[in-house]
Amino acid sequence: MTIHDFIKKRKDLIWWVKDYDSLKPESIVEATLNYGDWDDVQTLIKIMGIKEVARIFREKSKLPKIGRHNYSKRTSHYFTLYFDKYA
Repeated sequence: MTIHDFIKKRKDLIWWVKDYDSLKPESIVEATLNYGDWDDVQTLIKIMGIKEVARIFREKSKLPKIGRHNYSKRTSHYFTLYFDKYA
């Protein structure tokens, strides 16, 4: 399974998009971490690998919030701790 196959099955995570094949991995990671449940996060990690998901999260979550990323404070805090421990 690819990340695009995954997101096509979970359209509710990124409901505003029509062309799922053109999504960048960064958008899929962001939508999954923000709106997915634990099983979604674990499936994404199985597909991409925890190091790659953590790398994308860290790169994007450190950018200024306005116009750069949409991680909530709570999501950002949780996954910072999670990836620091497991990735």
